Amino acid sequence: MTQKLTIALDAMGGDHGPTVTVPAALDSVEADPRLHLILVGDEAILRQHLGEAATRYGDRLVIRHASEVVEMHELPSKALRNKKDSSMRVAINLVKEGVASACVSAGNTGALMAIGKFVLKTIPGIDRPAIIAILPNKQGGHVHMLDLGANIDCTAEHLFQFAVMAYELVRAVEDKDQPRVGLLNIGEEEIKGNEQVKQAARLLADSHLNFTGFVEGNDIFSGEVDIVVTDGFVGNVALKTLEGMAKMLSQSLKDEFGRNLFTKLAGLIALPVLKAFKNRFDPRNYNGASLIGLRGIVIKSHGNADRHSFGNAIQIGVKEVEKAVVSRIGERVENIFAERKSA
Repeated sequence: MTQKLTIALDAMGGDHGPTVTVPAALDSVEADPRLHLILVGDEAILRQHLGEAATRYGDRLVIRHASEVVEMHELPSKALRNKKDSSMRVAINLVKEGVASACVSAGNTGALMAIGKFVLKTIPGIDRPAIIAILPNKQGGHVHMLDLGANIDCTAEHLFQFAVMAYELVRAVEDKDQPRVGLLNIGEEEIKGNEQVKQAARLLADSHLNFTGFVEGNDIFSGEVDIVVTDGFVGNVALKTLEGMAKMLSQSLKDEFGRNLFTKLAGLIALPVLKAFKNRFDPRNYNGASLIGLRGIVIKSHGNADRHSFGNAIQIGVKEVEKAVVSRIGERVENIFAERKSA
């Protein structure tokens, strides 16, 4: 007997709304017989996009009507205060009520964080949720990095809490007993960095986490660490720099191979290598960031996600539900605080 696994989708969120979320939902339920999806949004619009598929999957694909949509440019405070029947808010409420085990949204990041924190609250012992995502590394694997924009100003304690949460998440979803934790800094030497980073390093060194020390920006993708911890300002800049660099390299390769007949022929010869390269570093395969630290699973998809990308975000939600990430983080945090009191 297959285990039921229910996820609520903010079907109206993101730059493309139901034109992306509905096809991705259909792909997901088709691929995973355990999966039950609740599409949250304007019922008439969603039924139009579903067409004949509206009844094909029975109770494995249902609609929950929501009369409002949080716009991508909307202030988080306004969305939280004035749009209590938005598709985003209703989807998160379903997690709080226990109807769904996770929520996935491509909507406004600030609003998603604000509503998620207000509705679900944070895990006891955690001051602030953070955004954590998977990035590729040069060894063919990947690295988890946080915070990617939720918290601009962070204390040493916040950075320590981020590391604790990421450590348990990676232990759960990657089956790594002791993932390696690196703290992003402007150098590897102990004397470098601001006071918050230095103090966070001392907290991590005194913990039972597998802290390997400082890492620099060029070490993020080296494969030498499994987790990179930083504040949201630096993390977001690093992420956007990576995305911009990937787009530039992709366009530059197209331009060079399309320059003349000889380069076009060279491109045809190199096509298998180019396809493998694209697949390995395709950002669509890494779409889906966790709002870690909440008392429920909330996955943030890129606002401009396509069908494949949004489907990948759904799969991240599935894995975190399967691995009971929230309860495991809660237990780890509780143990950390117990260790501190006994020290």
